[in-house]
Amino acid sequence: LVSAMNRVQLLGRVGQDPIMRQVEGKNPVTIFSLATNEMWRTGDSEVGQGALLLLSTLGDVSQKTTWHRISVFRPGLRDVTYQYVRKGSRIFVEGKIDYGEYTDKNNVRRQATTIIA
Repeated sequence: LVSAMNRVQLLGRVGQDPIMRQVEGKNPVTIFSLATNEMWRTGDSEVGQGALLLLSTLGDVSQKTTWHRISVFRPGLRDVTYQYVRKGSRIFVEGKIDYGEYTDKNNVRRQATTIIA
């Protein structure tokens, strides 16, 4: 019986070539950004014609791009991601959402949302 779940699946395009970072005393991590797009039409209307119902698309197409920060810690996946994934690659990512905090260079506390793949 599952009492809780933290899982996300994303399909999108890589926004930058992955970078690998390592903080002293910790395992390396590969990091990249992933864009997902949501598209919809505005002004859809239904036109009845006898027993046939047609959907007439009269509106414009709108699009929203959402950027996700992806971090890969698992050694095999981390290294393959760093070596083969490139800006513009279309990839599927499965992982969990992590909400964290960090202090920026101006000593201001910031919140960050990351997908841990």
